[in-house]
Amino acid sequence: MLSLSVPQPCIEIWCMTSKNALSYEQSGVSIDTADAAKRQMAKSLATANPRVMNSLGAFASLYDFRFPEMASPVLVVKMEEPGSKQLLAAQYGRLPAIGHDLVNHIINDTIVMGAKPLLLQDTIICGKLEKDVVVALVDTIADACRTEGCDLVGGETSEQPRVVPPGTYILSACCIGVVDRAKIIDGSKIEEGDVILAVASSGVHTNGYTLVRSLLDQQPGLAHQRVGDSTFLEQILIPHRCYNHPLQQLFSEAVIHGLAHITGGGLVDNLSRIIPQGLQARVDLRSIEVLEIFRAIAKAGNVAQAEMLRTFNLGVGLVVVAPKSQVASIKECFESFGHHTYPIGTIMSGDEPVSCAGSLLLQ
Repeated sequence: MLSLSVPQPCIEIWCMTSKNALSYEQSGVSIDTADAAKRQMAKSLATANPRVMNSLGAFASLYDFRFPEMASPVLVVKMEEPGSKQLLAAQYGRLPAIGHDLVNHIINDTIVMGAKPLLLQDTIICGKLEKDVVVALVDTIADACRTEGCDLVGGETSEQPRVVPPGTYILSACCIGVVDRAKIIDGSKIEEGDVILAVASSGVHTNGYTLVRSLLDQQPGLAHQRVGDSTFLEQILIPHRCYNHPLQQLFSEAVIHGLAHITGGGLVDNLSRIIPQGLQARVDLRSIEVLEIFRAIAKAGNVAQAEMLRTFNLGVGLVVVAPKSQVASIKECFESFGHHTYPIGTIMSGDEPVSCAGSLLLQ
């Protein structure tokens, strides 16, 4: 792998200056601080993966894209950001941990197409580049990537004073995965009689945080109220759960007809995205095992069931649609990785993509 170091100044330019001369640093951007941060980031991005052909310092990343084991490899590309959860994490001094949310969310969106995640590039925009904060963020993002078997191969860190307030960080990322064309999972194989399985979320994940922040603005003491075995704040900052490892195993062992990552829009909107025309996902809301944090949110904000259902995952982070004959093995696989899995409905003929019966147990 070609290793490129961050360039150091090698030419001194002498010019006439005056007391009123303006510098980039005086304007709010420190190139020296950025370079120092990049030198530390290079350690986080180090990898032994031979597909990664260069390192931090190049103008763009090089990645060997040969997959002889696949008859027709297809790129899967996804952009994502962790929503306003990042603002909440920064407000309570827990910003670096948001790197796990960023990576886990974007990998989930990639793998529900049947793909294997390969690489990720991040973007960090800030009003004032605090080297220790940025390095900690990149280190967390890189660690989260390694946990899921992919590489953080580069990205962009941009200091933008007077555009973004100091202390504010805006994160996003792009993930690239690969899937053999014949093994793409897009819902087209879903058929009547298939079972709808819910795979438990770890909590709020990365959606609905504008509502959560409004609650905290109105009721600051809510942050420290007990919810289960921890506080409300601790519950809402639990990292987004990733389902990569069990799904990679299932892709080679079981038949899966459809996968839906439950994010913005909740269960109904996301499940609707994969249901073929003429079929309907019939979901029994009474079967959803609503997590305690969502009951706390509904109670504190007097939030209606319909609003909760469309805003939050309610405890369902992933939906799997599969033939009844595959349910036992799929459930066993997810459970072996610590992901509680249970049926919440079936596929039948119908005009509406998703139909819900019963009421959520929010009390």
